[in-house]
Amino acid sequence: MVPPAASSPFDAIAERYDETFTSSTVGQAQRAAVWRELKKTFREGDRVLDIGCGTGVDACFLADHGVDVVACDSSARMLSVAERRIASLAQRARGSVQLRQVPAERIATLRKDMPFDGAFSNFGAVNCLEAIPQLARDLAVLLKPGASLSLCLLGPFCLWEIAWYLLRGKRGKAFRRIHRGGVEARLGDGAIVHVRYPRVRAMKRMFAPEFRLRAITGVGVMVPPSYLEAWASGFPRAIKLGVHADLLLSHCPGVRMLADHVVLKFERTTS
Repeated sequence: MVPPAASSPFDAIAERYDETFTSSTVGQAQRAAVWRELKKTFREGDRVLDIGCGTGVDACFLADHGVDVVACDSSARMLSVAERRIASLAQRARGSVQLRQVPAERIATLRKDMPFDGAFSNFGAVNCLEAIPQLARDLAVLLKPGASLSLCLLGPFCLWEIAWYLLRGKRGKAFRRIHRGGVEARLGDGAIVHVRYPRVRAMKRMFAPEFRLRAITGVGVMVPPSYLEAWASGFPRAIKLGVHADLLLSHCPGVRMLADHVVLKFERTTS
């Protein structure tokens, strides 16, 4: 069981997160793209850290493929949803999921669970951190030399977002990701988080020298952001075409940086 703790802004969206994103047309398309990268990165028998696990969808996916996951999040309500998902998975999964109510800022407290064969964070959890360099230093301690680290971030330039909001005369929203100081995002029930959109060059610098950037993958070049779900669900064929287009565009230099999300794959150095 996850013990009660201080509230998190993400408690406000925990119960409806799967309905509004995980099960949505856009959510399924973007998550499938991330899962392709996770399947390439982690193998059966690996022990992996999930940072900002939310409702446990990705952790359960990896467990179903024989990976043992230690999944952490700051939100008790998110973890409660994850508990229910894990309970339904337990009978068939080849791997396991252990939940920890630990925010990314306190990831160092998981030293008792180390060492890890790898780590990942999906769909912008790292964008909500103020001290990303501290996360890099903590992960350098927790991960084995040669371990893989996959971070799925909200990208700094989203072609869909720019075009969508410019067509509606909302220039501020169209270019909000280029603000170096970040922007405030309202989650509901008065909950607010500060979101930053670091560029790849900055992430590479913050994680050096303990981590070396190995690959960049765009997620959602032609598939739109999740807030366009109401529109996207009305054009299923267009979304399917977008998914196929993304298979070709996600690794193209330049173009991949116009995606809604960007997956950065690092390797823990041996030095």
